[in-house]
Amino acid sequence: MKKAFLQLHIAVFLAGFTAILGKLIELNEGLLVLYRMLLSVMILGLIMMFQGKMSKISWIDFFKITGVGLILAIHWLTFYGSIKYANASVGVVCISASGFFSAIFEPLILKKRFDIMNLFLGLISVLGILIIFGFHQHFKVGIIFGIISAIGSALFPIFNKQLLQKHQAQTLTFYELLGGVILLSAVLPFYFMKYEPVYYVPNMADAFWLVVLAGFCTVLTFNLQLNALKKISAFTSNLMYNLEPVYGVIFAFAILKEHQMFNEYFYLGIGLIFLAVFIQMRREKNSNEKAVSKQ
Repeated sequence: MKKAFLQLHIAVFLAGFTAILGKLIELNEGLLVLYRMLLSVMILGLIMMFQGKMSKISWIDFFKITGVGLILAIHWLTFYGSIKYANASVGVVCISASGFFSAIFEPLILKKRFDIMNLFLGLISVLGILIIFGFHQHFKVGIIFGIISAIGSALFPIFNKQLLQKHQAQTLTFYELLGGVILLSAVLPFYFMKYEPVYYVPNMADAFWLVVLAGFCTVLTFNLQLNALKKISAFTSNLMYNLEPVYGVIFAFAILKEHQMFNEYFYLGIGLIFLAVFIQMRREKNSNEKAVSKQ
């Protein structure tokens, strides 16, 4: 269990840096996600072929996994849309709402009982977001994108946890990214009617940051997260990912100097989000200790 938490924590740390890369890469958010997924498929595919781990799957499984890949693509598309139309801090903080959505969707999809404490902790995170953006309404479009992204972030590990019962983490990641590339390519022409790109081919700086984003913040991060999901719940994964705003905001403040855009209510909201994460981690630790003592 400690190994799973360590893997997830490293994944969250790397995920916190993706918002900075989203700001550094000047491509339209749609093209950014398409290139990210395409490069990730190529990198992971080469690694799996070199290791002899490339596995075939049935068409039924492919369609199921592709559906999850579309959720991932929409999550990323709206996440980077939030960053482009607001800023990196807004994008990562909105992801905090995923704990609330997870507390609702996980019992409904997996036919489990609702956990009142999970709902309560999710609501604390949502309250943190409301406090922050109640005083920064000029980020309205970015906030809407961010909330949609949080819904995708909540759904993704729930479906992944089911698929991991049958498929290895690397195989699942590869086909999800491949499915995301295929479906996103079909959706983007319609998206560009509303949000038209300034240019379509990445420049040298964009290309460099895209490789970093694909190699470290996608392929490595996904493998760590999916391996961790074998041991911990989807809700805990989502709630622990609320640490992503903490890392993301630290990076945004240090690198992009975004602290100049916010007032004291921003820090109050972040404090509530961190409190929700801390309480859930303590609950999970106590639950695991009780389970071990009964064995």
